[in-house]
This record gives sequence, structure tokens and C-alpha cells, in this order.
Amino acid sequence: MPLKTYMAAAVFAYGGALVLAFLFQRHLTYFPDTSPFIPAEWSMPELETLDVKAADGLNLRSWYRAPRKGKPVMVFFEGNGAHPGYRNFKVRPWLDAGYGLLFVGYRGYGGNPGKPSEQGIYNDSRAAIDAVLKRGIPQESLVFYGESIGAAMAVQMATEYKPAAMILEAPFTSLADVGVHHYWWLPVRLLARDKYDSISKIKNVHVPLLLIHGEKDRIVPVRFGRRLFAAANEPKQAVYIPEAGHNDLYEWGAAETVGRFLRELTKENGKND
Repeated sequence: MPLKTYMAAAVFAYGGALVLAFLFQRHLTYFPDTSPFIPAEWSMPELETLDVKAADGLNLRSWYRAPRKGKPVMVFFEGNGAHPGYRNFKVRPWLDAGYGLLFVGYRGYGGNPGKPSEQGIYNDSRAAIDAVLKRGIPQESLVFYGESIGAAMAVQMATEYKPAAMILEAPFTSLADVGVHHYWWLPVRLLARDKYDSISKIKNVHVPLLLIHGEKDRIVPVRFGRRLFAAANEPKQAVYIPEAGHNDLYEWGAAETVGRFLRELTKENGKND
């Protein structure tokens, strides 16, 4: 076969890969468990449903438990996989300690309708937060907690609201940066529909920050967390766990780190038990 034929075939194949990457990129970004999330089945029977309507008209369900007096409400932005039930081991200590909890329900996750996208999930997050504010919880009694892609949700929401603090678990600088790391042979920045550009936003966030990242993280390499932390405003603290990867931070002491941060936060705010 002539060289020109080989080259033409290679160009055609690469062009096809570009088209497929553009069309199916959200299938590579979001991995929802679409089955209904029923809190009692996940050892969180105290959570009640919080039905909201997003700005684009989609009816969604989040999940909420009011705080004990003097405690903040933890607003949990989950990562891109499964549904809130799979995070029960992370939030159970908060519930036991009397913290409030808002599990933000994303479109396409946990029995919610719709398909996930960056702007769509921002709408979902605003609707859930606003519903809690309407119940009389002030913004300064919220603590935003985001894991992985959920950390980008937390950063965006912290530019729009004024929480008491923000906790970021395995965050990235931008989704495009992570995409380039994994798909270096594709023009990811040109193809990306969802940006999640936290590195350009975090300078606009002025709340106490705790960042936790595993140094063996192969999904979101720790260098992205370090760059995001460097760009963040004070007061801030970071904990880099040498033994941890992306999904096992709580096996290496993350719960204790978060617990200390929350106790210090409530102490500083004069909200001791």
C-alpha cells in the first residue's frame, strides 16, 4: 500500500477519534448510578427528601438533615460516580456529631431525571442551596465539601455564596488539565464542552480552605491539587497523604483531618457544644 494511502487512513482514523471524543465526552466524564437513592437503605434514615426545581425547569431531589443548634450544615458535592449513598462512610460522623447535611442531588444521579453537564449541575447546586437558605439557614452556617469533580462544584458555588469554609478532596485545576493528562494525544482543550476551570475561579473565593489529596492519586495527580492550593487565598491548609490514591483517602486518616478542621472552625466561630 502506498505511503499516501497509509497517511490518508491515519488522518481518517484520527479524525474519527476526534468526532467520537467530542460526541461521547460526557460518557467519559460522568458515571452516575441512576437507581433511586433511598437514605434508609444506606444507613442514613434521618435524611429527608428536599424537592427543588432547577433554573432550567428540571424537578430534582436532594437530601437534607437540619443541624443541631450551633452546628453548621455540610453541603456535600459528590464526585462523578455512583450516587450519594456510596458516601455514607464520609458523612456518618457528621450526622452523629449533630452537623446538618445537604446532599446536593445532581441530574441523572440517584433517581433524578436529566443528563449531567457542568452548567446543569451548577443549576442543581444553586437550587438545593437556595432551598436550605429558605429554611432559615444563613450562608455563613454552610460548609462546602467537594470531592474530585465535586470540588469544582464547591469552588463555583463559593464564588456565588459565602459559606463558613470549604473542604476540597482530590481537586483539580480544570477538567481540561486532567483530560490532557489522560488523553494527551487529543486536542482536549478544543474539544471540551465542560470546563470546570477551578484554577481561574479560586482567587475569587475568600473563605477558610482545607485541601486533602493523595500523593499516589493516578486519576487526579496531586500536582493539580498543589497548583490549586497555591492559587487559593488565605487562610488555607493542605494535607497531602503519601500513601493515598484517589478513592482511598478515608482509609488513610482523611476523616480525622476533616474532623479537626471542623472542630477548629466551630471553635473559632464560638459554636462549641
